[in-house]
Amino acid sequence: MASLDTYRNIICQKLSDYAKIPYAYGEIKIQTVFEKETDCYLILTVGWQADRRIHGCLVHIDIIGDKLWIQRDGTEYGIAEELADAGIPRENIVLGFHPSDIRKYTDYYKG
Repeated sequence: MASLDTYRNIICQKLSDYAKIPYAYGEIKIQTVFEKETDCYLILTVGWQADRRIHGCLVHIDIIGDKLWIQRDGTEYGIAEELADAGIPRENIVLGFHPSDIRKYTDYYKG
């Protein structure tokens, strides 16, 4: 098993890559929040689209124990797939946004 530091580095790299993609419309900035002490990693969208305020969480990943819990995934292709492609074993990725009875039907951690 890779170390948690390796997992942290992969998460930060992947989320940083997403943060570099500009929004196609509006005055919207993408911010990353990396809290390594509590192992909480976020991508936030902040700004304005015309007269509408935009503020939300695009991706939220926590490291709990030795598992990556994807709490929110608003990406088009799925951050779990990208993390797996980067070398994090699927059995160490939990799709936390799915109820536990649904997770058993995914390619990721079943617990």
